Amino acid sequence: MANLKTSFAGIKSPNPFWLASAPPTDKEYNVRRAFEAGWGGVVWKTLGEDPPVVNVSSRYGSLDYNGARMIGLNNIELISDRPLAVNIAEIKSVKRDYPDRAIIVSLMVPCQEEKWKAILPIVEETGADGIELNFGCPHGMSERNMGAAVGQVPEYVEMVTRWCKQNTRMPVIVKLTPNITNILMPARAAKRGGADGVSLINTIQSVIGVDLDAMAPMPVVGGKGTHGGYCGPAVKPIALRMIGEIARDPEMAGMPISGIGGIGTWRDAAEFLAMGSTSLQVCTAAMHYGFRIVEDMVDGLSAWMDQKEYVDIPAVSGQAIQKFVPWNTLNLKFKTIANIDQDACVRCGLCHIACEDTSHQAISKTRVDGERHYEVIEEECVGCNLCAHVCPIDDCITMEPQPEEGELTWNQHPNNPIKIPA
Repeated sequence: MANLKTSFAGIKSPNPFWLASAPPTDKEYNVRRAFEAGWGGVVWKTLGEDPPVVNVSSRYGSLDYNGARMIGLNNIELISDRPLAVNIAEIKSVKRDYPDRAIIVSLMVPCQEEKWKAILPIVEETGADGIELNFGCPHGMSERNMGAAVGQVPEYVEMVTRWCKQNTRMPVIVKLTPNITNILMPARAAKRGGADGVSLINTIQSVIGVDLDAMAPMPVVGGKGTHGGYCGPAVKPIALRMIGEIARDPEMAGMPISGIGGIGTWRDAAEFLAMGSTSLQVCTAAMHYGFRIVEDMVDGLSAWMDQKEYVDIPAVSGQAIQKFVPWNTLNLKFKTIANIDQDACVRCGLCHIACEDTSHQAISKTRVDGERHYEVIEEECVGCNLCAHVCPIDDCITMEPQPEEGELTWNQHPNNPIKIPA
């Protein structure tokens, strides 16, 4: 069987699945239940100074689509609202009883060196395996000049990371905010500051919807609403892109990446690993389906790795990065043409409608023996594959690669007046 054990910045765990810093890791009771269910580690919900913050009611907003519940979750909860001493005692207790599991403590205090110096030894005394610097909170704490207010300024990221590295023996992981134009800027700053790893993505600034009766953004708190942090399956494509950007960046070579953002199945996990992650953090899926979802993810990932003959997590990590390239290096001579399997076709016409109205008018509509019949007009098909995406039948429409001679990139094209370095 595939070996799922991981070593992330020296932090060991029996599998790569960690619960992210969020409500599921808010207290000892939850974390113990998570470890009994099989999670390899947790990032304890973000700790800060006393007195604790006050959280609001309600705290979550959900994005549902076409009958699917919670494809996106909006969260306006702040950091832990429990006393620091209580959290510290519970972390120490859990680590004592589960020495083989990874326990990382998320931290957020004001951007002052003495504040970080004060909290680090308190956390270190628990025996925790590492700390995660929360530079991503997009609401509430950001408005107090913490969270994303720090994470959006590379100089601050580097400065605080260096403070922590100078004042603790624990590995330092920097959690990056996606609420920035170029994810490489804070990532490189974290590395300059001495970070042992980075984690991403944190939640995305969002308004999940508007209550049209209260005329207020959701979730509504006493008749008003605010922006929050967006997470869940809907953010997965954004997370994969940002993780890939860091994994392929020469300046970030060798930096361990903990992938976060919409992981809910073994396939999601495999994709995050392929794009450069070496550990995986999960939140929304656990909040939706409970802690035992980890069993399906562990079993599925293990079975897939066995099938593909990947012996361990490092064998999978980063496998897709060589093929994650800038657009201008893609082969312009590569061409595919859609092909409709007439035996599988249910004559719904969605492919024709999509192509006729919004694409290249490359699917004809006729009648054969009194039934609607759809065929690809090969000379008009550009291989955009929209038809295959809208088709409700798996593998009814496939994209068939065409013969080609050599490769031609956009940089090499004679009609391209602008040359962009690869």
